[in-house]
Amino acid sequence: MKILKNISLQPFNTFGINAKTQFYVEATNIAELQSILKLSELKNSHLLVIGGGSNILLTKDFDGFVIKNNILGKTIIEETSDYVVVKIGGGENWHGFVEYAIANNWGGVENLSLIPGTVGAAPMQNIGAYGVEIKEVFESLEAVEIATGKLKTFNSKDCQFGYRESIFKKEAKDKYIITGVLLKLKKHSHQLNTSYGAIKDTLMEQGISNPTIKDVSKAVISIRQSKLPDPKVIGNAGSFFKNPTIDKIDFEGLRLEYSDLPGYVVSPTEVKIPAAWLIEQCGWKGERRGNIGVHTKQALVLVNYGGGDGSEIKKLSEDIQSSVAEKFGIVLSAEVNFV
Repeated sequence: MKILKNISLQPFNTFGINAKTQFYVEATNIAELQSILKLSELKNSHLLVIGGGSNILLTKDFDGFVIKNNILGKTIIEETSDYVVVKIGGGENWHGFVEYAIANNWGGVENLSLIPGTVGAAPMQNIGAYGVEIKEVFESLEAVEIATGKLKTFNSKDCQFGYRESIFKKEAKDKYIITGVLLKLKKHSHQLNTSYGAIKDTLMEQGISNPTIKDVSKAVISIRQSKLPDPKVIGNAGSFFKNPTIDKIDFEGLRLEYSDLPGYVVSPTEVKIPAAWLIEQCGWKGERRGNIGVHTKQALVLVNYGGGDGSEIKKLSEDIQSSVAEKFGIVLSAEVNFV
Protein backbone atom coordinates (compact mmCIF):
# COMPACT_ATOMS: atom_id res chain seq x y z
CA MET A 1 0.00 0.00 0.00
CA LYS A 2 1.12 3.56 -0.69
CA ILE A 3 0.07 6.47 1.51
CA LEU A 4 -0.10 9.81 -0.31
CA LYS A 5 -0.02 13.14 1.52
CA ASN A 6 -1.71 16.47 0.79
CA ILE A 7 -3.25 15.43 -2.54
CA SER A 8 -6.26 16.87 -4.34
CA LEU A 9 -9.48 14.86 -4.25
CA GLN A 10 -10.70 16.49 -7.48
CA PRO A 11 -10.31 13.25 -9.52
CA PHE A 12 -12.16 11.29 -6.84
CA ASN A 13 -15.49 13.17 -6.62
CA THR A 14 -18.01 13.59 -9.43
CA PHE A 15 -18.68 17.21 -8.48
CA GLY A 16 -15.06 17.86 -9.46
CA ILE A 17 -14.41 19.91 -6.31
CA ASN A 18 -10.72 20.70 -5.80
CA ALA A 19 -10.34 19.96 -2.08
CA LYS A 20 -7.24 18.39 -0.54
CA THR A 21 -6.83 15.60 1.97
CA GLN A 22 -4.05 15.16 4.50
CA PHE A 23 -3.64 11.42 3.81
CA TYR A 24 -4.90 9.18 0.99
CA VAL A 25 -4.59 5.41 0.48
CA GLU A 26 -6.30 2.76 -1.68
CA ALA A 27 -7.40 -0.68 -0.45
CA THR A 28 -7.50 -3.45 -3.06
CA ASN A 29 -8.43 -6.40 -0.81
CA ILE A 30 -9.79 -7.12 2.67
CA ALA A 31 -6.41 -7.95 4.24
CA GLU A 32 -4.96 -4.70 2.93
CA LEU A 33 -7.93 -2.76 4.27
CA GLN A 34 -7.54 -4.37 7.69
CA SER A 35 -3.85 -3.40 7.69
CA ILE A 36 -4.69 0.19 6.78
CA LEU A 37 -7.12 0.42 9.68
CA LYS A 38 -4.24 -0.43 12.06
CA LEU A 39 -2.05 2.45 10.83
CA SER A 40 -0.95 4.85 13.55
CA GLU A 41 -1.65 7.87 11.31
CA LEU A 42 -5.30 6.80 11.08
CA LYS A 43 -5.84 6.35 14.81
CA ASN A 44 -5.75 10.09 15.49
CA SER A 45 -7.36 11.26 12.24
CA HIS A 46 -10.82 11.85 10.85
CA LEU A 47 -11.67 9.08 8.36
CA LEU A 48 -13.46 9.36 5.03
CA VAL A 49 -14.17 6.26 2.93
CA ILE A 50 -14.89 6.86 -0.76
CA GLY A 51 -15.88 4.69 -3.70
CA GLY A 52 -16.89 6.43 -6.90
CA GLY A 53 -17.23 9.79 -5.13
CA SER A 54 -20.67 10.26 -6.68
CA ASN A 55 -22.59 10.97 -3.48
CA ILE A 56 -20.35 13.43 -1.64
CA LEU A 57 -19.95 17.18 -1.64
CA LEU A 58 -16.55 18.38 -0.43
CA THR A 59 -17.16 21.72 1.25
CA LYS A 60 -13.54 22.26 2.40
CA ASP A 61 -10.15 20.55 2.60
CA PHE A 62 -10.34 17.27 4.52
CA ASP A 63 -8.14 17.26 7.58
CA GLY A 64 -7.84 13.52 7.90
CA PHE A 65 -7.39 10.15 6.22
CA VAL A 66 -9.17 9.13 3.01
CA ILE A 67 -9.46 5.43 2.12
CA LYS A 68 -10.59 4.62 -1.41
CA ASN A 69 -12.35 1.26 -1.71
CA ASN A 70 -10.78 -0.47 -4.74
CA ILE A 71 -11.83 -4.01 -3.84
CA LEU A 72 -12.84 -5.65 -7.12
CA GLY A 73 -14.15 -9.01 -8.31
CA LYS A 74 -17.31 -10.82 -9.43
CA THR A 75 -17.87 -14.39 -8.23
CA ILE A 76 -20.84 -16.73 -8.67
CA ILE A 77 -21.65 -18.05 -5.20
CA GLU A 78 -24.72 -20.13 -6.09
CA GLU A 79 -26.44 -21.02 -9.34
CA THR A 80 -29.56 -22.97 -10.25
CA SER A 81 -31.61 -23.21 -13.44
CA ASP A 82 -33.72 -20.28 -12.18
CA TYR A 83 -31.36 -17.87 -10.45
CA VAL A 84 -27.78 -16.91 -9.71
CA VAL A 85 -26.24 -15.36 -6.58
CA VAL A 86 -23.27 -13.16 -7.41
CA LYS A 87 -20.74 -11.65 -5.01
CA ILE A 88 -19.37 -8.32 -6.22
CA GLY A 89 -16.43 -6.41 -4.76
CA GLY A 90 -17.36 -3.18 -3.01
CA GLY A 91 -15.06 -1.15 -5.25
CA GLU A 92 -16.60 -2.35 -8.52
CA ASN A 93 -18.35 0.27 -10.65
CA TRP A 94 -22.11 -0.20 -10.24
CA HIS A 95 -23.08 0.34 -13.88
CA GLY A 96 -20.22 -1.92 -14.95
CA PHE A 97 -21.82 -4.68 -12.88
CA VAL A 98 -25.25 -3.96 -14.40
CA GLU A 99 -23.72 -4.36 -17.87
CA TYR A 100 -22.16 -7.65 -16.74
CA ALA A 101 -25.55 -8.92 -15.48
CA ILE A 102 -27.31 -7.92 -18.71
CA ALA A 103 -24.61 -9.57 -20.83
CA ASN A 104 -25.41 -12.79 -18.96
CA ASN A 105 -29.17 -12.17 -19.32
CA TRP A 106 -29.65 -12.03 -15.55
CA GLY A 107 -32.69 -9.99 -14.54
CA GLY A 108 -33.26 -7.68 -11.58
CA VAL A 109 -30.95 -4.68 -11.95
CA GLU A 110 -31.74 -3.44 -15.47
CA ASN A 111 -33.84 -0.53 -14.13
CA LEU A 112 -30.81 0.56 -12.11
CA SER A 113 -28.67 1.14 -15.19
CA LEU A 114 -26.31 4.13 -15.32
CA ILE A 115 -26.59 4.97 -11.62
CA PRO A 116 -23.19 6.39 -10.70
CA GLY A 117 -21.01 5.07 -7.91
CA THR A 118 -19.69 1.76 -6.67
CA VAL A 119 -21.31 -1.51 -5.62
CA GLY A 120 -20.30 -0.94 -1.99
CA ALA A 121 -22.23 2.32 -1.86
CA ALA A 122 -25.37 0.85 -3.46
CA PRO A 123 -26.86 -0.84 -0.35
CA MET A 124 -25.82 2.06 1.90
CA GLN A 125 -28.16 4.26 -0.12
CA ASN A 126 -30.60 1.49 -1.07
CA ILE A 127 -30.28 2.87 -4.59
CA GLY A 128 -33.44 2.91 -6.65
CA ALA A 129 -34.81 4.10 -9.97
CA TYR A 130 -37.85 3.56 -12.19
CA GLY A 131 -39.77 1.43 -9.72
CA VAL A 132 -36.91 -0.81 -8.53
CA GLU A 133 -34.67 -0.72 -5.44
CA ILE A 134 -31.55 -2.76 -4.76
CA LYS A 135 -33.20 -4.33 -1.69
CA GLU A 136 -35.38 -6.38 -4.08
CA VAL A 137 -32.37 -8.40 -5.29
CA PHE A 138 -30.22 -8.09 -2.17
CA GLU A 139 -29.04 -11.23 -0.37
CA SER A 140 -26.32 -10.03 2.02
CA LEU A 141 -23.14 -8.01 2.30
CA GLU A 142 -19.76 -8.23 3.99
CA ALA A 143 -18.25 -5.25 5.76
CA VAL A 144 -15.14 -4.57 7.81
CA GLU A 145 -15.77 -2.89 11.15
CA ILE A 146 -13.52 0.17 11.31
CA ALA A 147 -12.93 0.02 15.08
CA THR A 148 -11.90 -3.65 15.21
CA GLY A 149 -10.99 -4.66 11.64
CA LYS A 150 -13.35 -7.64 11.93
CA LEU A 151 -15.38 -8.84 8.94
CA LYS A 152 -19.12 -8.97 9.54
CA THR A 153 -22.05 -10.21 7.42
CA PHE A 154 -25.32 -8.26 7.15
CA ASN A 155 -28.51 -9.81 5.74
CA SER A 156 -31.41 -7.81 4.35
CA LYS A 157 -33.11 -7.45 7.73
CA ASP A 158 -29.86 -6.31 9.35
CA CYS A 159 -29.54 -3.54 6.76
CA GLN A 160 -32.89 -1.94 7.71
CA PHE A 161 -33.57 -0.74 4.17
CA GLY A 162 -35.88 2.23 3.63
CA TYR A 163 -36.32 4.90 0.97
CA ARG A 164 -32.70 5.83 0.13
CA GLU A 165 -31.87 4.61 3.63
CA SER A 166 -30.12 1.78 5.42
CA ILE A 167 -28.51 1.12 8.79
CA PHE A 168 -25.28 2.46 7.27
CA LYS A 169 -26.80 5.94 7.13
CA LYS A 170 -28.12 5.68 10.68
CA GLU A 171 -26.67 3.87 13.72
CA ALA A 172 -23.94 2.11 11.67
CA LYS A 173 -22.90 5.29 9.86
CA ASP A 174 -19.09 5.64 9.56
CA LYS A 175 -18.60 2.36 11.44
CA TYR A 176 -18.16 -0.10 8.54
CA ILE A 177 -16.57 -0.36 5.11
CA ILE A 178 -18.55 -2.57 2.71
CA THR A 179 -16.17 -4.96 0.95
CA GLY A 180 -18.59 -7.24 -0.93
CA VAL A 181 -22.27 -7.44 -1.86
CA LEU A 182 -24.28 -10.57 -2.75
CA LEU A 183 -27.20 -10.12 -5.16
CA LYS A 184 -29.70 -12.73 -6.36
CA LEU A 185 -30.67 -12.32 -10.02
CA LYS A 186 -33.12 -14.31 -12.13
CA LYS A 187 -32.11 -16.40 -15.13
CA HIS A 188 -35.65 -17.28 -16.22
CA SER A 189 -39.21 -15.97 -15.77
CA HIS A 190 -37.98 -12.55 -14.76
CA GLN A 191 -40.82 -10.03 -14.63
CA LEU A 192 -39.72 -6.78 -16.25
CA ASN A 193 -40.77 -3.58 -14.50
CA THR A 194 -41.84 -1.08 -17.15
CA SER A 195 -44.50 0.54 -14.96
CA TYR A 196 -42.85 3.95 -15.06
CA GLY A 197 -44.36 5.91 -17.92
CA ALA A 198 -41.01 7.15 -19.20
CA ILE A 199 -39.86 3.57 -19.82
CA LYS A 200 -43.13 2.61 -21.53
CA ASP A 201 -43.02 5.71 -23.73
CA THR A 202 -39.38 5.19 -24.68
CA LEU A 203 -39.98 1.54 -25.62
CA MET A 204 -43.02 2.56 -27.69
CA GLU A 205 -40.96 5.22 -29.49
CA GLN A 206 -38.42 2.53 -30.31
CA GLY A 207 -41.18 0.23 -31.61
CA ILE A 208 -40.53 -2.41 -28.93
CA SER A 209 -43.66 -4.21 -27.71
CA ASN A 210 -42.00 -7.28 -26.13
CA PRO A 211 -38.90 -5.87 -24.43
CA THR A 212 -35.94 -7.86 -23.17
CA ILE A 213 -33.80 -7.10 -20.13
CA LYS A 214 -31.37 -5.32 -22.45
CA ASP A 215 -34.16 -3.26 -24.03
CA VAL A 216 -35.28 -1.98 -20.62
CA SER A 217 -31.70 -1.12 -19.68
CA LYS A 218 -31.18 0.78 -22.93
CA ALA A 219 -34.46 2.68 -22.38
CA VAL A 220 -33.38 3.66 -18.85
CA ILE A 221 -29.97 4.78 -20.11
CA SER A 222 -31.62 6.85 -22.82
CA ILE A 223 -33.95 8.54 -20.30
CA ARG A 224 -31.15 9.25 -17.81
CA GLN A 225 -28.85 10.66 -20.49
CA SER A 226 -31.61 12.97 -21.74
CA LYS A 227 -32.16 14.39 -18.25
CA LEU A 228 -28.91 14.16 -16.35
CA PRO A 229 -25.56 15.78 -17.21
CA ASP A 230 -22.48 13.59 -17.62
CA PRO A 231 -20.22 14.24 -14.57
CA LYS A 232 -17.21 14.05 -16.92
CA VAL A 233 -18.61 17.12 -18.72
CA ILE A 234 -20.40 19.00 -15.91
CA GLY A 235 -19.63 18.20 -12.28
CA ASN A 236 -22.63 16.82 -10.39
CA ALA A 237 -23.75 14.04 -8.06
CA GLY A 238 -27.02 13.14 -9.78
CA SER A 239 -30.15 13.73 -7.72
CA PHE A 240 -29.20 16.11 -4.91
CA PHE A 241 -32.43 15.79 -2.91
CA LYS A 242 -34.73 12.92 -1.94
CA ASN A 243 -38.32 12.92 -3.14
CA PRO A 244 -40.29 13.89 0.00
CA THR A 245 -43.12 11.80 1.39
CA ILE A 246 -45.99 13.69 3.05
CA ASP A 247 -49.26 12.84 4.74
CA LYS A 248 -52.11 12.14 2.31
CA ILE A 249 -54.31 14.76 3.99
CA ASP A 250 -51.58 17.40 3.56
CA PHE A 251 -51.20 16.36 -0.07
CA GLU A 252 -54.92 16.80 -0.73
CA GLY A 253 -54.75 20.22 0.93
CA LEU A 254 -51.88 21.30 -1.34
CA ARG A 255 -53.79 19.98 -4.34
CA LEU A 256 -56.54 22.51 -3.64
CA GLU A 257 -54.00 25.29 -4.24
CA TYR A 258 -51.78 23.52 -6.80
CA SER A 259 -54.08 21.38 -8.93
CA ASP A 260 -51.21 20.00 -11.05
CA LEU A 261 -49.17 18.85 -8.02
CA PRO A 262 -47.94 15.34 -8.91
CA GLY A 263 -47.93 12.61 -6.30
CA TYR A 264 -47.49 8.85 -5.99
CA VAL A 265 -49.30 6.92 -3.28
CA VAL A 266 -46.79 4.89 -1.27
CA SER A 267 -49.09 3.79 1.57
CA PRO A 268 -52.71 4.28 2.65
CA THR A 269 -51.65 7.46 4.47
CA GLU A 270 -48.61 8.74 2.54
CA VAL A 271 -47.89 10.30 -0.85
CA LYS A 272 -44.48 10.84 -2.45
CA ILE A 273 -43.94 14.10 -4.35
CA PRO A 274 -41.22 14.67 -6.98
CA ALA A 275 -38.67 17.07 -5.46
CA ALA A 276 -37.79 18.31 -8.95
CA TRP A 277 -41.35 19.61 -9.44
CA LEU A 278 -41.25 21.51 -6.14
CA ILE A 279 -37.85 23.04 -6.94
CA GLU A 280 -38.93 24.03 -10.44
CA GLN A 281 -42.10 25.69 -9.14
CA CYS A 282 -39.90 27.84 -6.92
CA GLY A 283 -38.04 29.08 -10.00
CA TRP A 284 -34.70 27.37 -9.43
CA LYS A 285 -34.40 25.35 -12.64
CA GLY A 286 -31.49 26.73 -14.69
CA GLU A 287 -30.44 29.16 -11.93
CA ARG A 288 -26.73 29.97 -12.13
CA ARG A 289 -24.43 31.49 -9.54
CA GLY A 290 -21.02 32.00 -11.11
CA ASN A 291 -19.43 28.57 -11.54
CA ILE A 292 -22.29 26.61 -9.95
CA GLY A 293 -26.03 26.29 -10.44
CA VAL A 294 -29.13 24.17 -10.97
CA HIS A 295 -29.16 22.11 -14.17
CA THR A 296 -31.17 23.50 -17.07
CA LYS A 297 -32.89 20.18 -17.83
CA GLN A 298 -33.34 18.70 -14.35
CA ALA A 299 -34.04 20.85 -11.29
CA LEU A 300 -33.04 18.01 -8.96
CA VAL A 301 -29.41 18.23 -10.09
CA LEU A 302 -26.99 20.84 -8.75
CA VAL A 303 -23.93 21.35 -10.91
CA ASN A 304 -20.35 22.61 -10.90
CA TYR A 305 -19.60 24.18 -14.28
CA GLY A 306 -15.91 24.25 -13.41
CA GLY A 307 -13.96 25.90 -10.62
CA GLY A 308 -16.95 25.88 -8.28
CA ASP A 309 -16.58 25.65 -4.53
CA GLY A 310 -18.35 22.99 -2.48
CA SER A 311 -19.44 25.50 0.16
CA GLU A 312 -21.16 27.53 -2.58
CA ILE A 313 -23.11 24.46 -3.71
CA LYS A 314 -24.06 23.74 -0.09
CA LYS A 315 -25.36 27.31 0.29
CA LEU A 316 -27.36 26.97 -2.94
CA SER A 317 -28.92 23.73 -1.67
CA GLU A 318 -29.90 25.41 1.61
CA ASP A 319 -31.49 28.32 -0.26
CA ILE A 320 -33.51 25.84 -2.35
CA GLN A 321 -34.64 24.01 0.79
CA SER A 322 -35.73 27.29 2.39
CA SER A 323 -37.79 28.40 -0.61
CA VAL A 324 -39.52 25.02 -0.99
CA ALA A 325 -40.34 24.99 2.74
CA GLU A 326 -41.69 28.53 2.55
CA LYS A 327 -43.85 27.91 -0.53
CA PHE A 328 -45.12 24.39 0.13
CA GLY A 329 -44.38 23.69 3.80
CA ILE A 330 -42.27 20.69 2.73
CA VAL A 331 -38.74 20.06 3.98
CA LEU A 332 -36.38 18.60 1.38
CA SER A 333 -33.63 16.24 2.58
CA ALA A 334 -30.31 16.00 0.76
CA GLU A 335 -29.28 12.66 -0.75
CA VAL A 336 -25.72 13.92 -1.04
CA ASN A 337 -23.40 13.67 1.97
CA PHE A 338 -21.59 16.87 3.00
CA VAL A 339 -17.92 16.52 3.93
